[in-house]
Amino acid sequence: MKKQIVKLLTVFVPLLIGIGIIYYQFTTLTAQEIEKIKISFEKANYYYILLSLVFAIIGYWSRAYRWRFALNHLGYQTKFHNNFFTVCVSYLVNLTVPRSGEITRAVLLKKYEDVPFDKAFGTIVAERIVDLFIFFLFVFIGFVSQFDKIYQFLLSENVSLQSLIITAIFGLVLFVVFVLIWIYAEWKIILKLKEKMSGLMEGMTTIYKMKDKWKYIFHSFFIWFTYLMMFYVVIFAMPETATISFDIVVMGFIFGSLAVGFSNGGLGAYPFSIALVFSLYGITKDVGTAFGWLAWASQTILAILLGLISYVLLPLLNRNK
Repeated sequence: MKKQIVKLLTVFVPLLIGIGIIYYQFTTLTAQEIEKIKISFEKANYYYILLSLVFAIIGYWSRAYRWRFALNHLGYQTKFHNNFFTVCVSYLVNLTVPRSGEITRAVLLKKYEDVPFDKAFGTIVAERIVDLFIFFLFVFIGFVSQFDKIYQFLLSENVSLQSLIITAIFGLVLFVVFVLIWIYAEWKIILKLKEKMSGLMEGMTTIYKMKDKWKYIFHSFFIWFTYLMMFYVVIFAMPETATISFDIVVMGFIFGSLAVGFSNGGLGAYPFSIALVFSLYGITKDVGTAFGWLAWASQTILAILLGLISYVLLPLLNRNK
């Protein structure tokens, strides 16, 4: 009973958050702003939306291709189409329960390629660690390049430098306490976490030891390049955003990526975060909102279509399994 409740909560809590954000976003817009958003959708140049989707598909392909290097290192020669289709299905599943797609990938690979679940999942966890590291590079570069703008925004919101320093010190103290607990505590939950973390470290060392590690690293950066490009080209779909500078695009990309984890596939949260970031640079709320929904809707529709097609093709192409 408790497990069923937890499963329901993992689906409906992010969904409710997304719906709540959508409700808040559109209730704070005027009738005139909503009308402008509709016009933006009607007049958008969908050639650039399609180009964005091409970059997305290339990113899917690169993720599936990168996966082969880790699996080959473990001694498993998998068919590329199975890797690609399971990746596509995982994007679809992530729209329902955040991060559940990773488990689905491992389950499907076990079914169609007979790769043990724990080993397949270990390679996926290693991927996520690498992806997280690259994302933090984006965050670091973005925040350093836009420090003045962010600082001025904080000042306009009456956030003083002193409060930021106090927050930083408090965060540092918490981090030190966590490290001490991690090293010396014998609590069951800490011991279990250590056991799981050892598996993550093993996954990372697998990347270091693999024969094709440089190809793996290249594809890791290339995947994020395609993510950035599929976001970037959408700015040319609307005349109001076509002249946005690249540094603004990077900040929108960072906050949009963060927002995906707040709700099912970024429902509501993604467009809202884009509009909020763009507003810091003088872009009106209706333009930022229209851009956010164009980018999010196109990527979501692609994930749904590719996921469903892949889910149908997997059993058809693996009839002997």
